[in-house]
Amino acid sequence: MSNILVLLRHGQSQWNLENRFTGFHDVDLTVQGEEEAKIAGGLLKNAGFKFDHVFSSTQTRANRTAKIALEAAGQDDLFTRMVRHDDLRERDYGDLTGLNKDETKAKYGEEQVHIWRRSYDVSPPGGECLGDVVEKRVRPYFNAHIKPLLDKGENVLIAAHGNSLRAVLIILGVETPETINDAEFPTGVPLVFEMDQGKILKRYFLK
Repeated sequence: MSNILVLLRHGQSQWNLENRFTGFHDVDLTVQGEEEAKIAGGLLKNAGFKFDHVFSSTQTRANRTAKIALEAAGQDDLFTRMVRHDDLRERDYGDLTGLNKDETKAKYGEEQVHIWRRSYDVSPPGGECLGDVVEKRVRPYFNAHIKPLLDKGENVLIAAHGNSLRAVLIILGVETPETINDAEFPTGVPLVFEMDQGKILKRYFLK
């Protein structure tokens, strides 16, 4: 192993707790979400990981997760240098934003909501499909700003969102549009990639 990439989904947000479609809406962490971020930082510290660069979206729940985790990992100085970008934001759920997921299933049917949530190339009304997130936002940003650092052997942490991180899995080639539905990102649990000269050696959740 010459370097690591760690993907960290934000801790539980208020709208996660309320079972709402969140997307671009800016909500904060719950108390549980703050604790999840703190635990994640402790895991990173215990593993001995030291980061050279940290990236996040421009959304509060991801930013605060990064801040709390870095403090717990003893690397809070990195937060002042953290790069935030809109391209790493959560998927835009369009007209579904703010709606309760169970109530939406009751209104439109479970099958239709499942298609909106999990289809790679079908967008919810007024929103993005996962393919849009991959090709229009995350892939161009990742290839321009993050991949060169990994190729140089530097350690990178990305604190972002379930769907923007699923996009990274596709870009890395460890998942495909056909398999990505089965790739879950628990809130606040670091996913580690051990790498060598740009090649992935191991992939595991840090627990």
